[in-house]
Amino acid sequence: MGLLVACLMVFGGFITAVLFGPWLFAGLMGPAPVEGIQDRPTADGRLLGHFPYPEASVQNRILMQPGIELHQEAADALSSMRAAASADGVDLRLLSGYRSQDLQEQIFFEIKSDRNQTAAERAKVSAPPGYSEHSTGYAIDLGDGTIPEANLSESFEATRAFRWLQDHAASYHFVLSFPLDNPQGVTYEPWHWRFEGSASALRLFEAAHQLK
Repeated sequence: MGLLVACLMVFGGFITAVLFGPWLFAGLMGPAPVEGIQDRPTADGRLLGHFPYPEASVQNRILMQPGIELHQEAADALSSMRAAASADGVDLRLLSGYRSQDLQEQIFFEIKSDRNQTAAERAKVSAPPGYSEHSTGYAIDLGDGTIPEANLSESFEATRAFRWLQDHAASYHFVLSFPLDNPQGVTYEPWHWRFEGSASALRLFEAAHQLK
């Protein structure tokens, strides 16, 4: 059941015993360390540059295409954005969306091992489990359907799709998560965008905004 801590407090002139559970102290202490990573979260909650994020619930996720889910709020905005891009002759491709923390753990540690990387090196290009924007269901990876070889690489910035996003993504409440020289120290990712068009999304990404 966990440890309960009793404290004596004064309310209206009476001394009252108040019980505090471990859930309170967990919130005060910030995010927990990630097993397999020696580094610990900083005072603002970041681990190797990445902020902690919750996993989108099943109830809030919608299937966009085989194997790719998004938060309902992001899905609606993305559908409108892709329709507008198509009307302008731009083929915006959805490459990735919601990612479970279990899948993020595989992506982080298995590739880290295959490439003989340190955790810090791996975190430059991939978030540790529990720290990925993709887990929220609000983050997406986009590509250009006419130049697939540019997808998921810096060369994506030379495509019509990226130029269109620069001009129009904000109208649909999508922002580039990791621009050049971003304060989180994450490698530039022109394909990685996140939705900030709802109160819940804004709350999740508020800490990242405060770094700017």
